[in-house]
Amino acid sequence: MPSHSGLFTVIERAARKAAPRLRRDFNEVQHLQVSRKGPADFVSMADRRAEETLVEELRKARPDWSILAEEGGEIAGDPNKPRFIIDPLDGTSNFLHGIPHFAISIGVEEPMANGKREITTALVYQPLTDESFWAEKGKGAWLQDARLRVSSRRDLADALIATGIPFLGHGNFAQWSRIFGAVAPEVAGIRRLGSAALDLAWVAAGRFDGFWESDLQPWDVAAGMLIVKEAGGFVTDFRGGDRTMERNEFLAANDVLHSKLHKLIAGALR
Repeated sequence: MPSHSGLFTVIERAARKAAPRLRRDFNEVQHLQVSRKGPADFVSMADRRAEETLVEELRKARPDWSILAEEGGEIAGDPNKPRFIIDPLDGTSNFLHGIPHFAISIGVEEPMANGKREITTALVYQPLTDESFWAEKGKGAWLQDARLRVSSRRDLADALIATGIPFLGHGNFAQWSRIFGAVAPEVAGIRRLGSAALDLAWVAAGRFDGFWESDLQPWDVAAGMLIVKEAGGFVTDFRGGDRTMERNEFLAANDVLHSKLHKLIAGALR
């Protein structure tokens, strides 16, 4: 069994406490009429209830830490202490439509000596499959107690790439279309499954060979980015730099595929 910190135990316990209610709510939403009202309101309530459980558990364990949450926003704490970044339900649209692909995402962002902050502990938990993708800085990435490594594929022609597609009110359609036009003819396939947290976790597990998306929020990617890095992968912006959050661009893959995808994307955006 891999060793992990007491902090990881805290975040995993919080996720597993929120998970049963999400499973029950998911089974219920499949029986609701799919309309703009009703299911959407129900899912929003499920989202909030899961977040309330996570916040309650995390605050109980670390009462002076701040929290950045999708629904509740910033919950103040000691600015010199770490911060939890949580998404109680990444893949809300999937959940609404009865598609069993969503996750709880929790990242811990710690202040560094250089004045910056970075994610040092991460969990992406899939309540329906009971898959716990996790990482701690310097300790590798894991699926339960099995070590994760990014895909070893080197040829784009063999690579399966994940992405997020812009939709009503979200994303840059023109930019995404240019990138898709450059990447799609070079790879074995492109998938859009609807949960950035799981997409990144699956890159770490070698299920996907790469991932790109923009217009994401910190809670969508904080945990997944660390898991990919600890699995031996690279996560940068579309220009190959480390300003992912600032530019709101995310490109993840192993070293060789990352370089090849970066060249394709950079060329498409010139």
